[in-house]
Amino acid sequence: MSRIATTFDNLQKQGRKALIPYITAGFPFADITPELMHAMVAAGSDVIELGVPFSDPMADGPVIQRAGEKALALGVGLAQVLGMVRDFRQRDGSTPVVLMGYANPVERYELTHGQGAFARHAAAAGVDGLLIVDYPPEECEAFAAQLKAVGLDLIFLLAPTSTDQRIQQVARVASGYVYYVSLKGVTGAGHLDTAAVDAALPRIRQHVKIPVGVGFGIRDAVTAKAVGRVADAVVIGTKVIQVVEDQPRNGAAKALSSFLTEIRTALDS
Repeated sequence: MSRIATTFDNLQKQGRKALIPYITAGFPFADITPELMHAMVAAGSDVIELGVPFSDPMADGPVIQRAGEKALALGVGLAQVLGMVRDFRQRDGSTPVVLMGYANPVERYELTHGQGAFARHAAAAGVDGLLIVDYPPEECEAFAAQLKAVGLDLIFLLAPTSTDQRIQQVARVASGYVYYVSLKGVTGAGHLDTAAVDAALPRIRQHVKIPVGVGFGIRDAVTAKAVGRVADAVVIGTKVIQVVEDQPRNGAAKALSSFLTEIRTALDS
């Protein structure tokens, strides 16, 4: 059983929901990411989504775009991200790490290191899953099989506009968990309608038999708790970036830990 499956299985037995924070690798300082990852775990996070910086992120709002631009300017690319995961794994062998990003960095990595190298190197570094925003399920079954062969999960997005056919396609290929985008728009956009989330999840669960996490628009303990009542996991990205972006080097981990502890407490209450 993968680290992701084990984590969700244990949480289900405990009657608890997964807290999944997102942070852009290499932000706000090039060398701080493993430290922030450990702070996330200490604050009660169950899975970490680690954003791979990319110059043209179609699904990300301005906050995460700025984070990615800064990380790129600091020289952080996919190879450096894998190094950060290796560093994190020296002290933490159990918390799942999911890389979230876009096809271009993965395909460039393959051109440089050879076909199939990315999956092998990611698994060796300690990555547990991939969420590639612009890999639709009908076009990446071979990639999913490649990941599965080295023990990696492939995670997909679903949206309020997803048809039953698309949900079925995702259900056939996805593993680990499915990420339901609660808003029509980019990360950090709009106002979260928790009633709409409540209504959407039963339709998704008719087809998807793995855990369903919900993200986009979750910014505080109140919304996290409301979403946690119906979802298996709560994903928080934009607010995490905002919490750390203006912190000094020695204050970022503490600020992040304080914020996530509040979210964890709300989910468990």
